Amino acid sequence: MSDVFSSEKRSAVMRSVHGKDTKVELVVRRSVHAMGYRYRLHRGDLPGCPDLVFPMRCKVIFVHGCFWHGHSCARGDRQPQTNAKYWVEKIARNKARDLRNTDRLRELGWQSLIIWECEARDSDDLALKVKESSVKNRG
Repeated sequence: MSDVFSSEKRSAVMRSVHGKDTKVELVVRRSVHAMGYRYRLHRGDLPGCPDLVFPMRCKVIFVHGCFWHGHSCARGDRQPQTNAKYWVEKIARNKARDLRNTDRLRELGWQSLIIWECEARDSDDLALKVKESSVKNRG
C-alpha cells in the first residue's frame, strides 16, 4: 500500500509533529494540575528532558505517544507501510533511549512515570494512575 500523501505533503505532516506541548501532554498537564500537583516543565538538565517534573518529590512524568515510543496498544503496534525498515529502527532507538533515560534518572534518585497517549484518553484512569504512582511526597 502506498502513502496517501505526496512526498511533499508527508514531509510537511512530519515536520508539524513536535515533542513538546502536544495535545496529549496538555491533557495530562491539565489533569495533574486539577489534582492539585504543581510541577515544572521540560527540565533539560535531567536525562530525557521529562515532560513534567516534581522537584521536591524527585519524580518525573514522561508523556509518550504510542506510535513514536512503541507502546503495545493497537496504535503503537501499527507497522508503517512505507519506509518500514527506517521506522522499525527509529522506534527501536526511541525505546532504547527511553530505557537509558529512566535508568539514569533512577541512578540520580528520581522516580519516573510513563503515561501513554492511549491512557490519557480516560481522565479517571489517568488520575488513578498518577495517584497510584506516588507522585505524592517521598517516603
